Amino acid sequence: MVSNSIDLRSDTVTRPGPEMREAMANATVGDDVWGDDPTVQQLEAYTASLLGKDAALFVPSGTQSNLCGLLAHCERGEEYIVGQNAHTYKYEAGGAAVLGSIQPQPIEFSADGTLDLDLVRDKIKPDDEHFARTKLLSLENTTDGKVLPMAYLHEARALVDEFGLKFHLDGARVWNAAAALDVDVAAIAEPFDSVSVCLSKGLGAPMGSVLVGDAPFISSAKRWRKMLGGGLRQAGIVAAAGIYALDHHRKRLVDDHAMAEQIGAALETVPGVVVLAINTNMVFCDFSGYDGDAAARFEASGIQGAIGAATSRLVAHLDVPADTPQRLVAALS
Repeated sequence: MVSNSIDLRSDTVTRPGPEMREAMANATVGDDVWGDDPTVQQLEAYTASLLGKDAALFVPSGTQSNLCGLLAHCERGEEYIVGQNAHTYKYEAGGAAVLGSIQPQPIEFSADGTLDLDLVRDKIKPDDEHFARTKLLSLENTTDGKVLPMAYLHEARALVDEFGLKFHLDGARVWNAAAALDVDVAAIAEPFDSVSVCLSKGLGAPMGSVLVGDAPFISSAKRWRKMLGGGLRQAGIVAAAGIYALDHHRKRLVDDHAMAEQIGAALETVPGVVVLAINTNMVFCDFSGYDGDAAARFEASGIQGAIGAATSRLVAHLDVPADTPQRLVAALS
């Protein structure tokens, strides 16, 4: 691998820069299990405020954040409705079912990343002893970089209110959605009872997610975090990175979206390469018509991406250099 490599596999590969590391080194810390780490408390209060919720809980990962949310909302034998390819269903090792005895009811995503609300309505179980009790609708924003429309979120809220359900958002990349829509992230969070947000994807912190909701919900989620082994001690060191990321990296997400557009435009100039979609910071393309081994040529040029047999994904993030589009074309040429 060449020394000046480019990693486009995901926006999780970002590394903390000198300023973020300095904030981490200078963080005031305590014992968060005892509830006395001031930097963790600051991050939780800050994130709750940004999303317009009453309380928040800092956890090590997005998977644990979503799982704490599902466990706090649902009892054993209850059900959540979720997208077939949603992270909370497909990519979190079946945690809700294995650890919470919560039944998932997956349905296919529509092409725009939404769940068809008529189909959701059809899947809500009647109040009958033969069925798991439907308790929760879980959405994801963004999914494959696709942003859920604001009007859709409120339509979904009306549906869950009609049936008395809870409403959770896996908002790992909700910061990208807010940037793309040019709205306050609190407006996206407003219809939901709970939201999980990631600090270690586009925002560039080394770890951590935050779960937000009302105070009783977060109190329950905190108990689940302890049971899941998520209690942390001097966590202010990493919480400080999250605060730095929220302060300095939210507004620059539009730069990642612009880079994705530039990458897509550059790849479209290469014969045989088909750009399938550009969604926020993600470029989806098909190299099957390209006369050569795209993955091998990228590797030889120090470029990493999620290269598949038909659909490949390239993700822009804060560590992607400005000349990336040109280097992609050069590698394939």
